[in-house]
Amino acid sequence: MIHLTERITVSGHINDSLELPFDQRQKSRLRVILASGKEAALFLTRGIILRGGDLLKSEEGMVVQIVAAQEPVYNVIAPTPRALMCAAYHLGNRHVPLQIGDGWLRLEQDYVLRDMLLGLGMQVSEVHAPFEPEAGAYGGGHRHGHDEDGLQALRPRIKARGSEHG
Repeated sequence: MIHLTERITVSGHINDSLELPFDQRQKSRLRVILASGKEAALFLTRGIILRGGDLLKSEEGMVVQIVAAQEPVYNVIAPTPRALMCAAYHLGNRHVPLQIGDGWLRLEQDYVLRDMLLGLGMQVSEVHAPFEPEAGAYGGGHRHGHDEDGLQALRPRIKARGSEHG
């Protein structure tokens, strides 16, 4: 079995590909079948989310490219940019993974969210498409404002604000 253990950014060659839906691209341990039919296993650092086009390298030097699978999703468009921002706000408030494009949103299918979006005046279409939601404000890892580095960065601004008010 091929063990895919490392995400790399560049390779002169690609030996195989692996098509996965979003929910499987979030797993760090997973048994898979490559496009060639070979069996492989992912042994990746926890917390990695694979994106379409990412490259994985095996212990033996084999390079596999990730393909974002077509999956059932909703495409959402709105009558105005403000209405689309309002829909994005309500979805974000529910911590829904969301792909954002120019004038549209994409999310995994859920009839409760569809009904909410229709109630907000959105046009919701059921399609099969790759799903590549936003990574989030914290990118690679979640950090809290009370983490020491975060406090160091905020202290000058906190002092400046304090001196403005008194």
